[in-house]
Amino acid sequence: MSTSTDLVVTNARVYTCDPASSWAEAIAVSDGLITAVGTAADVAEHVGADTVVVDAGGRMVMPGLADVHTHLMLGGNAMAWELTMPPSATLEEILTAVEAHARTLAADEWIVGGIVGSPVLDELASGGYLAALDRAAGGRPVVLRDDSYHNRWVNSVALERMGIDESTPAPPTGIIGKDRNGHLTGLLYESASDLAENAAAAAIADAAGRDRVAIGTAISLMNSFGITAIQDAATLEPSLRALSDLDDKGELTAWVVGTLPARPWMSDNIAGNDLYVAAPAYRRNQVRPDFAKFFLDGVPMTRTSALLQPYLCHGPHEDPADVGPLFWSDDELLDALERCHAAGLGAKFHATGDRAVQQALNAVEIFRERHGAGRLFHIAHVAYIAPADLARFAALGVVADASPYIWFPTPFAGIINSQVPPAIVDRSWPFRDLLDHRAVLAVGSDWPVVPSPNPWIALEALITRANPDPDIDGQSNPSAAITLSEAISVLTTSGAEAMGMGETNGVITPGRSADFIVLNHNLFDVEATEIHRTTALQTYFRGRRVHGTEL
Repeated sequence: MSTSTDLVVTNARVYTCDPASSWAEAIAVSDGLITAVGTAADVAEHVGADTVVVDAGGRMVMPGLADVHTHLMLGGNAMAWELTMPPSATLEEILTAVEAHARTLAADEWIVGGIVGSPVLDELASGGYLAALDRAAGGRPVVLRDDSYHNRWVNSVALERMGIDESTPAPPTGIIGKDRNGHLTGLLYESASDLAENAAAAAIADAAGRDRVAIGTAISLMNSFGITAIQDAATLEPSLRALSDLDDKGELTAWVVGTLPARPWMSDNIAGNDLYVAAPAYRRNQVRPDFAKFFLDGVPMTRTSALLQPYLCHGPHEDPADVGPLFWSDDELLDALERCHAAGLGAKFHATGDRAVQQALNAVEIFRERHGAGRLFHIAHVAYIAPADLARFAALGVVADASPYIWFPTPFAGIINSQVPPAIVDRSWPFRDLLDHRAVLAVGSDWPVVPSPNPWIALEALITRANPDPDIDGQSNPSAAITLSEAISVLTTSGAEAMGMGETNGVITPGRSADFIVLNHNLFDVEATEIHRTTALQTYFRGRRVHGTEL
């Protein structure tokens, strides 16, 4: 008997995710690590005088979940500080919400928030709505984010603060929106959005304090869903500072892997080589800035994803040959990967179009020829992959980061699919093929691009390819569905492996971090269509309960 055991969870149905022994009854924990897994009788031998014993009441226990693509600062700020609206909000509802929020702020304070759904964004592009946003804001500057978080709608006061008028040139890979008469619409696309984010951020007092609250709020939400390992998908220095501060104080309740933008992103914070040099100072046991981030293209809604086939045409104003832009040349990308390699970093490529996916794979292929295996590479989003490229993920050791959680019919997915040729849409989110080719498949919410980082919706839809909402019919490419056990592995072991933490977490086995969750029901005992009703009654991180109450 060990008298140093801190915690024993017993009378459980423990799904370990360990192929050698999938099920157990009890877990013992000491110093944040799992020390024993087995029958209740075996683990009882580890109970000492000071051991906390938790009776799980026969409930399912499984490893903590991994979200390999989320935006902690954006999501946390939205929860803690900003105006939040559903992506389904109409233009009238948006203006009403802005007006109501404005009354809670000081006369000169920025109104920051979202979401402006893509249909509204399309409506705004015709012009004539800037004055309405000005009236709603009551003289305050406004910046509202769209449902992709790649574009913004701002008002006249904000444009003035940014120094933008009708003669202002657009930044590289950005567009300053104008109507057919050349008048500003207030829309800022892609990198032009950074101008608005910079202006709003510059007006914040005690930014560091706000950042800590935002990050802490975001991670608490993640813990409430059972998530204990997170890859922040675009990590700037303020996020690194907040994360390391929380870790120093013992208040960081998840593993966080950072992804450092290779070019400026959403702000004038340092990026690229300057950020690669600064990041190691913020490394902690639970804070690991191990990746760079490359935005290879944009988003389908604004026809800035890079496709292998032209976009659908909806009228004479659209180019029938438009396949969307690539934001990096091949040579630029290869040179940048060499700099990442020198800095000891892997890379995550934002690639929403199949041509961008192909560019990323081509770059990794050349990199592997030069340097061999070792560096971790992710291609993020992977909704659209050319059939000839499916086998290349495993062959090149590239993780398929499936994000956001929209591999089932949703209004958001419908907007995207309205721009993309049906032949591409019909083979979207090809998870079955990727797994059959032995690729590492991991998933991320891309929150707050989706309203919630709830992983149980994602898990259900990996199996059903249907929306849990019974009012939304149909399936998205149902031939790409995977099994329950495969889906659980995607959210646990594969996520840990993708983040470079495969020896740390993702499996309930001795020696791994004691990151596990107690569920309200056994996933293997309920219908697949009920999985979205799963809740984490308790979440444990490094042996400490970070969510939930006594069972």
